[in-house]
Amino acid sequence: MNAHLQPTGSAYFISPETELAENHTLSVLVDNEPGVLARVIGLFSGRGYNIESLTVSETEHEAHLSRITIVTRGTPLVLEQIKAQLERIIPVHRVLDLTVRARQLGQERPIEREVALVKVVSTGEMRAETLRLADAFHAKVVDATVDHFIFELTGKSSKIDQFVSIMKPLGLNEVCRTGIAAMNRGAQGM
Repeated sequence: MNAHLQPTGSAYFISPETELAENHTLSVLVDNEPGVLARVIGLFSGRGYNIESLTVSETEHEAHLSRITIVTRGTPLVLEQIKAQLERIIPVHRVLDLTVRARQLGQERPIEREVALVKVVSTGEMRAETLRLADAFHAKVVDATVDHFIFELTGKSSKIDQFVSIMKPLGLNEVCRTGIAAMNRGAQGM
């Protein structure tokens, strides 16, 4: 093996080069108890997998269950390994690759949304332009003073990326994003 092709400690080098890496959205149903999230994240970091987005919240209060939504990147083989390793963690009840399930249902992707708070500091004409563009993106003003706005924006990650890009020259000051929440279309639950 050539020196420049030596695999690193990352799991991304396990699969053949002919398989393309792609982003997948995983939904993981777990017991809502201390340390579960650390164990799930530890699995990713310990094996060199990257997490593009992570959200977690208790979704079934009576049953004390939480849903972790993880966007990760890998080849089909790496993604299957991630899923299998997640399923072996004791407090994990179910792991569903929402991307694969969407394709089985004849759809390109699952429904994915993200929320962002975006602070823009501007005055004068730039302030008016900021409001005009925010309205075009259906961003809601949640706080305002004479020198700044804080907008709330919900949508696909690409929409939020575009909004942030447009606001940069208008005085973008701060961005906070939730990460992706996702589920598949149709009547079937997780």
